[in-house]
Amino acid sequence: MASLSTRDFTSLVRSMTAALQARASAALDLSVGSVLRALVEAVSGLTLWLESLVLAVLALTRAATSAGSDLDSWMADYGVTRLAAAPAGGLATFARFTATNAATIPVGTLVKTGDGTQSFTVAADTTNAAYSAALGAYVMAAGTASLSVLVTAVTTGVAGNVLAGTVTTIAASLPGIDTVTNAAAFAGGVDAESDAALRARFVLYIGSLSKATLAAVESAIANIQQGLTYRIVENQDYSGATDDGYFYVVVDDGTGYPSATLLSTVNNAVDAVRGLGIRFGVFAPVVESAAVTMVVTSASGAVHADVVAAVTTALQNAINALPLGTALPYTQLAAIAYGVPGVTNVTGILLNGGTADLGATDQQVIKAGTMVIS
Repeated sequence: MASLSTRDFTSLVRSMTAALQARASAALDLSVGSVLRALVEAVSGLTLWLESLVLAVLALTRAATSAGSDLDSWMADYGVTRLAAAPAGGLATFARFTATNAATIPVGTLVKTGDGTQSFTVAADTTNAAYSAALGAYVMAAGTASLSVLVTAVTTGVAGNVLAGTVTTIAASLPGIDTVTNAAAFAGGVDAESDAALRARFVLYIGSLSKATLAAVESAIANIQQGLTYRIVENQDYSGATDDGYFYVVVDDGTGYPSATLLSTVNNAVDAVRGLGIRFGVFAPVVESAAVTMVVTSASGAVHADVVAAVTTALQNAINALPLGTALPYTQLAAIAYGVPGVTNVTGILLNGGTADLGATDQQVIKAGTMVIS
């Protein structure tokens, strides 16, 4: 914001009093409670209000200092709008006790957390071999006891990022299906774009206006929705072979399983800014599961079961927050556990059965798998 010379109430009163005394031919009664002092203080108060209006107007004329709906109005002049909240999602596993006959799980089937606070609907996933576009449902073949399908939170925002094992209720009768659960925590739910994030994206937008540049592709992806992470690899095909004039994008919405609709949207956005004759591809990430085994010692007076639950939650949240292509250091697991109140010692740490770091390529994203914390 521009630097303005402003005054507080006391300095305004002093300045007006000094000016009046200097111009008067005789001494003036400006003591506290006098009529003239009351007039000076009234004018000073009004001046402070006018100062505040000037400062408010100055703030609203700049994206760096405007906020909320005023920032939205400022960005609208450039055709940039705030990104809406995005829903969480993940894989829900439907199972049954008797697998004699085939059963179907229709798209739109509603499942809930055990406490009923969060709801999720089954979403279409054309990459799932069990999905039938003709039926609009997933088919659990005879002899198949369980099937994992993609579900999406009904309500957008971070509230849908629920822990593993919490989605346990099928909202309505589903013939041939008995239970549902989520083996891994759901992720990808984000609230509406913050003012700071909107300002940062606007800078990227301005830098992309030349088109056919890396910044243009990044801006095109960033403008689709909140919570997207991506990797752009140039002059290589997806297999890693050299292919000049080709690039590919791996994109994730935080769940590890972006929908076909989202991948198509990213493809269209990138296509709008790519250079003429430049070829490209858009791919979902390959999910690398991180199974953690750990023994924690609780502080005296702490409830061990509560400490174990807190450590499990902390590990799941930290691992699920890893962006595309980011490795999971083995030693980081202990650091996460020690950050939980009540933990005094951590032993027996295994990451996927070993003691090595879990790497990730540009095509991979690491998500929390089985957590055995005791």
